[in-house]
Amino acid sequence: MARITDAKCRLCRREGVQLYLKGIRCYTEKCAVKRRETPPGAVRRRGRRRMSDYGTRLREKQKLKRTYGVLEKQFRRVFAEAKRQQGNTGENLLILLERRLDNVVYAMGFGSSRNMARQMIRHGHVRFDGHKATIPSMLVKEGTQITIADKEKSKSLAKAGLEMSRGARSSPSWVSVNDDGLEGSVLTLPKREEVPVDINELFVVEVCSR
Repeated sequence: MARITDAKCRLCRREGVQLYLKGIRCYTEKCAVKRRETPPGAVRRRGRRRMSDYGTRLREKQKLKRTYGVLEKQFRRVFAEAKRQQGNTGENLLILLERRLDNVVYAMGFGSSRNMARQMIRHGHVRFDGHKATIPSMLVKEGTQITIADKEKSKSLAKAGLEMSRGARSSPSWVSVNDDGLEGSVLTLPKREEVPVDINELFVVEVCSR
């Protein structure tokens, strides 16, 4: 399975904003964006170069891809599905990405980052409506039940994720989580205002429609 292998902190510095790719580290003073405002690279510049209109829109697309950890081919498939749905394409795109299983496990707090949540799913530590789930891109729907496998390793990973996550962030209102039982459910599908990503989706749609 293809995955992003670049240094996570370099990706945040390239976009100039926190993408929360390193879990609890992103909420501390060790965050690379807080320590260095300049983009990564050998040449140190004073500030950032002025970008063209296309460059501004491309950066919004790259920021969205890197936040959710998807590559170009997979992102194009999600965008095509968002266009097929009724309503605003940009909002549909954000909601589809938010409904990914790896993002839901992260939102519930079982993983301190989306990368950790994705690895838990790939290693069989997560149950989707009672069944073993190993595909991070699966889409949840209203009423979906997410549980942690009844294994000591699975429980220890989930508890570690909860311990790191709870002090830094809270679960969104569209999911319900039982920390003691290591289970959660999707109460309703997320709405645009509940997507915690600072993205101009109109720019993303424009650059993807070229």
